[in-house]
Amino acid sequence: MGPIYSLRDFLDMLRRRARVILVLTLLGCMGSVWFALQQEHSYQSAVVIQVAQPTIADDLAKSTVDGSSARRIQLIEQRLMSRNQLLEIVDKFGIYDDLPQLRPSEIVDLMRQSIGITGVAAAREGFADDGTISVLTITATMSTPEMAQQVADEFASRIIDLSIQSRISQARETLQFFVEKENALKEELVRLEDEVATYRFEHDVSLPGVVELRRGEVAQINQSLLEIAQDKIALRREADQVQENERPATARRKLAELQEQMATLDEQNDLLNTRKEELEAGLQTTPQVERQLGAFERQIEQLQSQLGTIIERRSEAEVGFRLEQSSQSERLTVIEAASYPDYPVDGGRKKLAIMGAMGSIVMGICAAFGLELLRPVMRTAAQMERETGLMPVVSIPELKTDARSIKRRQKQKAKQRGVRRTV
Repeated sequence: MGPIYSLRDFLDMLRRRARVILVLTLLGCMGSVWFALQQEHSYQSAVVIQVAQPTIADDLAKSTVDGSSARRIQLIEQRLMSRNQLLEIVDKFGIYDDLPQLRPSEIVDLMRQSIGITGVAAAREGFADDGTISVLTITATMSTPEMAQQVADEFASRIIDLSIQSRISQARETLQFFVEKENALKEELVRLEDEVATYRFEHDVSLPGVVELRRGEVAQINQSLLEIAQDKIALRREADQVQENERPATARRKLAELQEQMATLDEQNDLLNTRKEELEAGLQTTPQVERQLGAFERQIEQLQSQLGTIIERRSEAEVGFRLEQSSQSERLTVIEAASYPDYPVDGGRKKLAIMGAMGSIVMGICAAFGLELLRPVMRTAAQMERETGLMPVVSIPELKTDARSIKRRQKQKAKQRGVRRTV
């Protein structure tokens, strides 16, 4: 500690360096008062917003807006703290009109430092954290109480509007996606049905069950051909009997009739054979047609299944969109509006001046102690004995020869004589 080892040494240092300490203290106090007068008060106002739960349970009508409330509020905060949004608010309220030298980037930084958005997590259900926010607090710190209140209300209003717009926009986009998907599936289903109809027409299977009908018709033709063959055999036998038993004139007449019947049967037989060949030719290509029709049917069933799923989800999206439009889903409500701040939050100028004065005193004492360290002089017999271990025989006081010191000593001696005479 240098030459300062006791309280007596410290007090002696204060007495000897009182001028330095006083000068530094006065300069520091003047600087503190000037600095405090240059500072502006800061006022803070806050808005409390509650994240209200949906009025209709998710089991009955589920919202299509997915994600936790913390994630959505974070996205809204990022949009609200963007450069364009902040500059728009600054221009609206003229926040930094008294500082025209500020650049836009500096204004944005100051605004981001002046605005605070904090959320309080909702009570957990179980051990998992679902990221749900129950209360949102928006604080605005400005140079005037009116400005702090207005800016806090403005940010709260914009957060609520952005929340509503983002939820409605997301619900609308979800609904639009399923509507477009449904229309695309319907168009694809119509196109596939037209293709199946064209294919059936080209292969003469325009109706279901045509193959079975063709096979039944072939069986009937075979039965008819068999009957024609039996009839022709019967006619030949009858012709033989007519030639054997009838007279020539009668036989010729009956044989002519039998020949006409035989010709008729031959024509019927040719027609049936031609039709049979056509049907059999069509039946030869039936397996390929059936495979292709089966593929078409599977595609149609798949599209119909997808269409049913899309229609169901589109209905859910419509319900979610209506919930968002009617504000019956999760919503933000102001439960505590921005109040008018009565006192500044920075402690005031008086506090700054007092702290500066205390710091000036400490600085003066430190300067005095530094001067003592620069000139470590032993001023008393006790210091000499402590530093060297030697006890001085005689202690000669310092005699100042300047006129002021001489006059001071003469006055002290005169006072001492006066006291002695009185005694």
